[in-house]
Amino acid sequence: MKKIGILYHPKVQATRHKAREIEVFLKNQGVSVWTCSAWEKEKACEQMTGTDLIITVGGDGTILRAAQVVIQASTPILSVNMGKLGFLTELSSQEAVSSLTDILDGKGWIDERAMLRAEVATQVREVQVYHALNDVVVARGEIARLIRVVAGIDGQPLTTYKADGVIVATATGSTGYALAAGGPVLAPQSQDLLLTPVAPHLSLAYPLVLPPTAAVTLRLDTYNTATMIIDGHISLPLENGDTVTVGRSPHVTRFLRLCPRESFYSSLEEKLKGK
Repeated sequence: MKKIGILYHPKVQATRHKAREIEVFLKNQGVSVWTCSAWEKEKACEQMTGTDLIITVGGDGTILRAAQVVIQASTPILSVNMGKLGFLTELSSQEAVSSLTDILDGKGWIDERAMLRAEVATQVREVQVYHALNDVVVARGEIARLIRVVAGIDGQPLTTYKADGVIVATATGSTGYALAAGGPVLAPQSQDLLLTPVAPHLSLAYPLVLPPTAAVTLRLDTYNTATMIIDGHISLPLENGDTVTVGRSPHVTRFLRLCPRESFYSSLEEKLKGK
């Protein structure tokens, strides 16, 4: 590898120190390195040309931001866990530097994860398109009142959710917000989509697992304010009549892994318990 980028969580001092430690090690190995806050997407994207690998230093949230940076180039991500849970992270803080030797020697395998494509049609803006690694959420706004969301699948009506929100998640996102809302955990390489209501009231309460080809439409039928949230950090206000259409994205997020391919299951209980 000739060029590596490091994206770090800017609000945790320890991530800055670890990023610097990794940077020094890589430069001593003759690798060209650039570093950037994961919160500065445009600045990071400007440095992506020729980048062979992105190393994230933080938690799962840092990885979700990095996924937005690498989406066009499909550059693989190697993650160093400096957070609390780390469902997506690969290396612990302690083993990060020592493991880089194996990475530079060409060891590891690529783990491809499906993404979502969300098309937003509103009353006042042009159609906007977003891509998500974890989930697309249509949820209530600042007022703690349920919203009505008319849901359809492949052009056919499904139900009108009366709930705090509705989540469309990937297999990767099935261990996040969707899990907290009562959804199942999908195998990480699954291409299926997961549709899960959040705190439904007198409406369909069960999560649905949908095929990769499914197109989910979510139309607001409410006068209460609402929000669309992409991967927990991109938000867009929604109004009555606005529609979000979610399906599988043509893009994938690629992770560089050193752990055994079957290790997701052996570590699942440990991570779910927050150990």
